[in-house]
Amino acid sequence: MSDESKSCATPSNAEPTATRSTVPMWIFSATLVLIYLGTVYFDHHSGWFSAKVYSPYANVDELELYQPKSGAAAQLARGKQVYEQVCGLCHGVDGLGKPGQAPPLAESEFVTAKGITRLTHIPLLGVTGSIKVQGKDWNMAMAAMGAGLSDSDLASVLTYIRTSWGNHAEVVDADAVKAVRATIKSSAPMNGDQLMKMPE
Repeated sequence: MSDESKSCATPSNAEPTATRSTVPMWIFSATLVLIYLGTVYFDHHSGWFSAKVYSPYANVDELELYQPKSGAAAQLARGKQVYEQVCGLCHGVDGLGKPGQAPPLAESEFVTAKGITRLTHIPLLGVTGSIKVQGKDWNMAMAAMGAGLSDSDLASVLTYIRTSWGNHAEVVDADAVKAVRATIKSSAPMNGDQLMKMPE
């Protein structure tokens, strides 16, 4: 082998060497464009900056009102909704009633009774004449506001009023309302004496 060919051969144990080179400008520009397009896409398809997600709510408590509920919380939420639509106008959304119009439900002996027989008869049949609530006489002319409600909705309303405004009574289920409804033989409204003669 000639001396010239020996000098051109690379020894097998030689270490590689690194050389410096510049990144092509088009790669740098393309990377920035892709990052920008990614942030725009993320902004349009996520809820981070969307007014539809964040603007309507002032605080976490308000946001909680709109979260899906289940179980007892769902029954209470449904009871409140139906109560405010059907009963709240007369009895007040605070359950304190209205003088000369409707008695209070807060701390009412009909609401906090151990049983629900009397309480369920009131919305199913209505009340007429004199009735005593919290030691005060009320001259009532209440229509059967709950007669058109389903057993489930009426149970939710009764549960709501039995557990709100300082009331601490047991919840009511739809089967209990159905059982009371099945015992009703007349559609005539009840008076205070009739209510007091029936079991709680």
